Amino acid sequence: MKRVGKRILRPVIFVLVLAGASYGFYQWKLNQKHGLITNIRLYGNMDERDVQLAFKESGRITRELAHEGDQVKKGQLLASLDTDWLVHQVAQARAVLAAQQQVCLRLEQGARPQEIARDRALYAAAKAQAANDLVNLNRYKRLLATGDITPIQYDNARALWTVDGQKAQAASETLRLAVLGPRKEDIAEAKAKLRADKAQWALLEQYLADTRLISPTDGVVRTRILEPGDMAAPQTPVYTIAIMNPKWVRAYLPETDLGYVHPGSKAWITVDSFPGKRFAGRVGFISPIAEFTPKTVETTQLRTSLVYEARVYVEDPHDLLRLGMPATVNIPVRPGQTQTNQTRP
Repeated sequence: MKRVGKRILRPVIFVLVLAGASYGFYQWKLNQKHGLITNIRLYGNMDERDVQLAFKESGRITRELAHEGDQVKKGQLLASLDTDWLVHQVAQARAVLAAQQQVCLRLEQGARPQEIARDRALYAAAKAQAANDLVNLNRYKRLLATGDITPIQYDNARALWTVDGQKAQAASETLRLAVLGPRKEDIAEAKAKLRADKAQWALLEQYLADTRLISPTDGVVRTRILEPGDMAAPQTPVYTIAIMNPKWVRAYLPETDLGYVHPGSKAWITVDSFPGKRFAGRVGFISPIAEFTPKTVETTQLRTSLVYEARVYVEDPHDLLRLGMPATVNIPVRPGQTQTNQTRP
């Protein structure tokens, strides 16, 4: 019985497999007959952005720390300029700023208690001297009436009383100013000068920081243009940094396939350097403007056909792909799928 069952089961399985293959072949021919696309293939090249790094200020390059092919990180020091002349200016500005800070502090705190006590004592002494002069003046007035002194002596005594009285008045005003403290205008002027000194110091510090060339992003040094000893200028790049993430394939989508592809569509990318290996990707950009196929792009369409530039982002965690590398992009499309029934991510 078992042998009979196996003999019957084998032909049944064979018939089922043959039927499935026939149905698949029939569906494939049907899709071709009705123009239903199941895969869109584009051709292009690996592309990426780069950064031209230059110093903000002019100066002589003293050192460079990166070479062609080096991987650099964001914030990494790449080169520096001569700073001997600038360091002394920064130190001078810092000292001027510290001095002005003390001036503002002194004005805000006002007179010390000891200074007020001193002014109060000087005022008391001046007032006592003026009172004593008044007593002497009255005595000289009586002596002048009896003829015991001359008018000149009386005039001298009166002048001395007048002078000492003015000194007492001046001492009184000095004491009052010490108690009131500095004028608001003087404090405002000192603070304004302090802000100017801070700005000057910050400006020189910025100049000093600009003598260091810092990488603004992660990437790979593509070109080292200047060398130590060269004169750098803001118009002259020192390095060219290739931004390795993200990478994309610059390809051109034929106008006839435009309705099947949209931003966010999944894609597979292959390159000749790694046969059998597929890189996952997605369509990130489709140009809104049509153009004629560039001469550097090879497609199965005529060169006079209208195409749209497309940017297909590639996942390359092991950094295998290089700039300019020819690439083939395969975009799977479900039969009957058009852009009208797709949802953008």
